Amino acid sequence: MTALIVLLCVVMLAIVAVQIGKVSELSARIRGEKEAQKETNEWNARGMVVFGVCFLIFCVTSASFYMQDMLWYGPHTSASKHGGLIDHTFNVTLVATGIVFFITQILLFWYGYKFRGREGRKVLYIPHDNKLEMIWTAIPAVVMTFLVIGGLDTWNEVMADVSEGEDYMEIEANGMQWAWNLRYPGSDGALGTKDYHKITANNPLGQDWTDTKGADDFYPDEIVLPVNKKVRVRITARDVLHNFYLPHFRVKMDAIPGLPTYFVFTPTITTEEYRMRLKSAPEWNEPHDPKDPESKTRWEKFDYELACAELCGKGHYSMRKVVKIVSQAEYDKWVAKQKSHYLTQIHNKGLKTPEGKDEDPNEGKVLDFEAMAGAAALKSDIEKILKDSAATNPTLKLDYVTFETGSANLAASSKYQLDVLAEEFAAHPTLSVEVSGHTDNVGDVVANQSLSSQRAAAVKAYLLAKGVADARMRATGYGSTKPLDPADTAEARAKNRRTEFTILQK
Repeated sequence: MTALIVLLCVVMLAIVAVQIGKVSELSARIRGEKEAQKETNEWNARGMVVFGVCFLIFCVTSASFYMQDMLWYGPHTSASKHGGLIDHTFNVTLVATGIVFFITQILLFWYGYKFRGREGRKVLYIPHDNKLEMIWTAIPAVVMTFLVIGGLDTWNEVMADVSEGEDYMEIEANGMQWAWNLRYPGSDGALGTKDYHKITANNPLGQDWTDTKGADDFYPDEIVLPVNKKVRVRITARDVLHNFYLPHFRVKMDAIPGLPTYFVFTPTITTEEYRMRLKSAPEWNEPHDPKDPESKTRWEKFDYELACAELCGKGHYSMRKVVKIVSQAEYDKWVAKQKSHYLTQIHNKGLKTPEGKDEDPNEGKVLDFEAMAGAAALKSDIEKILKDSAATNPTLKLDYVTFETGSANLAASSKYQLDVLAEEFAAHPTLSVEVSGHTDNVGDVVANQSLSSQRAAAVKAYLLAKGVADARMRATGYGSTKPLDPADTAEARAKNRRTEFTILQK
């Protein structure tokens, strides 16, 4: 019904236009062709001037209205180190082209009025003018040369990659319909390798888990970066063309399937500092929700954002993510709370690919970085206990002290926690402990008892080799007599196979 009404309106307008034309033609015949043409020329000339004035006023007022939200003036100066260069290049280009724009538009509409058709006026025909052609060729050429050279200088500086040995951090943004998959390196500071053939439901980025650099990578829901730290962003796409856009930092780069790109920038203003800048602008002190005058102001609700600047499909709008710029201390606290995707979603989970292959090439193994993290946690726990005067004979589990199956030979990854224990002995001369070995309840009881004793002795031998006095340690094997979980399940048996130490004296 709506379409029919629209169609009828269009037909009626066409009929009205035709009728107006016929009326004008009849009027011209009555008044005479020359008189009608003269009147038409006058009206067109005056209309050109009026339109030109209104057009230029509209250009100025619209630019003034949108100068903050779309042209990034006012409080929206760049929040990155390189952004000032881009803003400067934009301003220079705007001034140069703006001057040309106003001159040409004023002349265009003025000449339309000045040289309107008038009776007795003859047209001056100039087929060729060297001087005029030199002027309108040379001046634009010189201006364009300066603009292009200035733009190339800015481009070369802004698009420069990091140098070897330079201090920077690297993250990754992978665009897909309709989200950004973010990846940060773990404590090693290096992102692991990827292969799109390895993409599965559990491995959305296709990480190659045989590359141990990627085992500590984590996937956050937001971008958090330390202020004044150079950041290199790897930019990729999984399906269609996307665009990695951080408007407040003047960062914009296409995410292209099959063609990795990058952008390097240094954020210079924290989120809180930017909010304080916006607070000084009256329009940012208005309620964020106009319908609720009690809501927070616009500056209080402000956040940097990551957006997709490419029309990538119907869910394009949902690719917005929050970006937070914080101090180094705040960033370190945030990183400490993040969990490795590999450790939490892949490692020792028994996952299979659609082809039936194991997703985890390190099933059942303890990785070095995992053991190192466990050593750091153990050190923290020991320090807390030694400072707690109320703690009596506390027992700590050595989660990353493991042995070869069915033997008392220490696994290589055991050294990290045992080295921490040796350091604590050196730092606390009165410290003495009992090292205890425990097994599950599978197999011969006597054999389990012997194995647990041998394992406790192996730990003691390692610490003796590190210079810890024999009198400060006692090695005991308990076999399966002190289970942590009495249930007869694989999970319970795994918990019961353990090495512990009990602090006898601080």
